[in-house]
Amino acid sequence: MKPIRKAFLLAAGLGVRLRPLTDTVPKCMAPINGRPLCDYWFALCEAHGIDEILMNTHHLPELVREYVSRLRRRVRVQLAHEETLLGSAGTVRQNAGFVDGEDAFLVIYADNLSNADLSRVMRFHASHGAPATVAAFRAACPKQCGILEIDAAGRVLSFIEKPENPQSDLANAGLYALNVSTIDEIPSDKPVVDFGHDVLPKFVGRMYAMPLECYHLDVGNLEAYEQAQRTCPPDMPQ
Repeated sequence: MKPIRKAFLLAAGLGVRLRPLTDTVPKCMAPINGRPLCDYWFALCEAHGIDEILMNTHHLPELVREYVSRLRRRVRVQLAHEETLLGSAGTVRQNAGFVDGEDAFLVIYADNLSNADLSRVMRFHASHGAPATVAAFRAACPKQCGILEIDAAGRVLSFIEKPENPQSDLANAGLYALNVSTIDEIPSDKPVVDFGHDVLPKFVGRMYAMPLECYHLDVGNLEAYEQAQRTCPPDMPQ
């Protein structure tokens, strides 16, 4: 397998739970200690050998375009605007040409603040030969997450989005390594397609999960946003 060099950074969400901040700032650019959230991902991808990022936009796209136009980084950032939100998997399906010629790619949810070892995720993905790898974390509130059950080797035995009775606290971290062939299994008969609801359950038994050992926080509401300001590690890639 060729090394992974491309990543989808999913950043088009409305950020409803972060209002009033997101009334004037797109969620992906919410400042964490004075630095846009998406820039932490640009730096992390750059540090782990990712050459190109495709980031989707929707809410306040002109602010994202202006910011990206001023970037001075080695990693190249391409924007894909969505007049109507396509869903996490729908974005990948719509922009499949971005990974033409690749063996595999990363999918990253931009509303997390993380110093995940992307290189380790990519090595693990290459090691098991299955089409999909889900990075995972231990969730304090499993009912609010996509929950995985795995065997001793990390093979996913079950995946349930926001289960009423969680059988595990191992949760989908919004970070995937996927073979290009997985795009063919993203449903094409609906306008909005979500990885958690519509795609990952299809890969149970033929995908693996890798628990993260890092700082990883879903900056999804104002309480978590304030937590990020306090707890963001000082050694995050610049």
